Amino acid sequence: MITTHVLDTARGQPGRGIAVELDHHDGTSWSRVGAGTTDDDGRLRTLTPQGPVAPGMYRIRFATGDYLGAAAFFPMVEIQFAVADGAQHYHVPLLLSPFGYSTYRGS
Repeated sequence: MITTHVLDTARGQPGRGIAVELDHHDGTSWSRVGAGTTDDDGRLRTLTPQGPVAPGMYRIRFATGDYLGAAAFFPMVEIQFAVADGAQHYHVPLLLSPFGYSTYRGS
């Protein structure tokens, strides 16, 4: 399962209402796995169904420009990551501010 969480570090609150897309790379091209919008807690738990996902390369994209508006230096944030064991839970948080972002593998 792959989930995400956006925290607005400039405002000290969850990143609510941010559109998110998740794609899987099959070796030649990207295909959509899931999409959705972060909830009031900044979380999106429905990018993939419960249970294992296919191992391989994934990318998760956040429409940060719509959320941050004119202050957005990064209007889209894209994070690519590798899934080695599809039975594990992969949580990909985004710490966001108007002029920067960071991420890590969460739990």
